[in-house]
Amino acid sequence: MTLLRHALKDLIKIQLDDEALAKLPWKDFGNGLLMARLARENKTELVLYRIEADADPKAFLRHEHVGGEFYLVLKGAIEDETGVYAEGDIVYLDRNSVHTPRAVGETIVLVLWPEGVRVLE
Repeated sequence: MTLLRHALKDLIKIQLDDEALAKLPWKDFGNGLLMARLARENKTELVLYRIEADADPKAFLRHEHVGGEFYLVLKGAIEDETGVYAEGDIVYLDRNSVHTPRAVGETIVLVLWPEGVRVLE
């Protein structure tokens, strides 16, 4: 699996607008995981995930990124089988990559799926 990662924290400052975040159309999965779909065309999606600090550690199911995945950690951290990615980290996982991410504390992540996601469990 190809994994590219770069820490942008020395290049940019991320300042989230809590009021604007609250206005997004969040879908609550009932396990501490919320998702707001920002854009979608066919299988390509741009979403924002908000994971509460006390979220179920298994909030994300094991899944495959058919066309790969790009994500930017805006707050908190994401951990999976490949490592831990903190605020300001941008990550690329290649086509057909499989992982089971977990949030470390309260986390917000911007995600792009070029060809969608296939849940494996």
